[in-house]
Amino acid sequence: MPRRITLNAPLNRVEGDLELKVEIEDGVVRDAWASSTLYRGIESLLLGRAALDGLVITPRVCGICSTAHLTAAVQALDSIAGATPPADAVRLRNAALLCELVQSDVRQPFLMFACDLAGPAYEGAAWIAEARRRWAPFVGETAREVIRETKKLLEVVAIIGGQWPHSSFMVPGGIASLPSDADQRQCRMLVDHFRTWYERRILGCSLERWHEVRSGADLERWLSEGAHAEGDLGALLQLMRQAGLDGLGGGHASFLSAGGFPLPEGSAVQPLGEGRHLIPAGFLHRGERRPFAPEHVAEHVAASWYSESAHLPPAEGRTEPYASGNQGARYSFAKAPRYEGHPAETGPLAELLIAGHPLFLDLVRERTTVLARELARAVRPAYLLPALEAWLTERGDGRTYAPPGEIREGAGCGVLQATRGFLGHWVRIEEGLIRSYQMVAPTGWNASPRDAGGVRGPIEEAMIGVRLKDPANPIELGHVARSFDPCLVCTVHALSDGRALDRVTLEL
Repeated sequence: MPRRITLNAPLNRVEGDLELKVEIEDGVVRDAWASSTLYRGIESLLLGRAALDGLVITPRVCGICSTAHLTAAVQALDSIAGATPPADAVRLRNAALLCELVQSDVRQPFLMFACDLAGPAYEGAAWIAEARRRWAPFVGETAREVIRETKKLLEVVAIIGGQWPHSSFMVPGGIASLPSDADQRQCRMLVDHFRTWYERRILGCSLERWHEVRSGADLERWLSEGAHAEGDLGALLQLMRQAGLDGLGGGHASFLSAGGFPLPEGSAVQPLGEGRHLIPAGFLHRGERRPFAPEHVAEHVAASWYSESAHLPPAEGRTEPYASGNQGARYSFAKAPRYEGHPAETGPLAELLIAGHPLFLDLVRERTTVLARELARAVRPAYLLPALEAWLTERGDGRTYAPPGEIREGAGCGVLQATRGFLGHWVRIEEGLIRSYQMVAPTGWNASPRDAGGVRGPIEEAMIGVRLKDPANPIELGHVARSFDPCLVCTVHALSDGRALDRVTLEL
């Protein structure tokens, strides 16, 4: 008999509230709706303020990715002022943001995702004792080490920027801080320590050995080597396979990267793909890679609780909500960002696919999976740490600031890859004051509602076809949602045939 059940599924709480509703038939998800139930309105708080106020306010959008918001904000002002930061300023901006990405990339898989494999849903599984030894919240060996080691890495951001989170050391034309040679040596020491731990505990091998893994066959050979299978990455991969996560959580096969980390003049760092950024920009749609251009971004509001009806580019967008709470055609306070009219998944997997990494192209040849997303996130530090080490070692002419032009009139945007994916700030300045400010965040892309054409967002689409082994505790839904690392706290509702029967709590 068809059932409608409501399930409470807490996900990592960072920014706002997400409600995920799915419709099930015969134990299979047939439809899904992702609804952001909280309106924050930080963009509206910026209106009428001085141009530079965005550098102080926007980092407070999020306590986890505050450096990314600062970077997007300063890039937008750099473009208005016509400022070109000196190479050493670019190095230090990049280094601070890289530390923020790397620490989150290690925390998410081994603190926020792997703990599900050690939870009640898998009681009796052959791996449960091993999973709990490694990843049980607060007591697992790896869980405790991850907290300790990633915290040390964030000291680098505090040394460069004065504090973490919510630093404001980036300014148009460069940086306002002036780290000494001793400061940078201390930063390098902290990064070296982190790399040693990451290689030993997470990878179970050197970065150089991991870089040799270039295909699915290479991955199998790597896993067959004992030390790798015993490391946390190898253990996580094996347990995800046993849980069936290598066949779960597809999507639209559209991926977006804004690019990130401009290469400073004179740097020996090589990009991971094409272009002059460490992380390449691009749009990968059904196997076809296209160049990225910010003007192709638009936000749909057909399913969102906002007063406007047209889908507009962020530079022309408005944030004018209306009170609702009623279900229907509009069901979310999140807008629906689209690129060239398409929904797009963003994040570490998107970056590596757009960079043309053969391992990940191999892994998603048939479909995107939870395993591919988590693997991309867990190993992204292996590709970023060498650049971080270089930028803390290289020296240019010592200049970290070039006075910019006056910021009185103009419009600009700053786009980059933050921890969870595409982040963009669009700002318009008139008479020295902010007249328009629009932000498009990674979870806005991944957890977007339907667009004007009724096309689902990436998380919604990834739920379709998921088979629930136990509708009373559908852990599969938690796995799929968490694989996107949503910056929200989530509640999952499961429906079938329009009739409410009971309410259960999802045990995670």
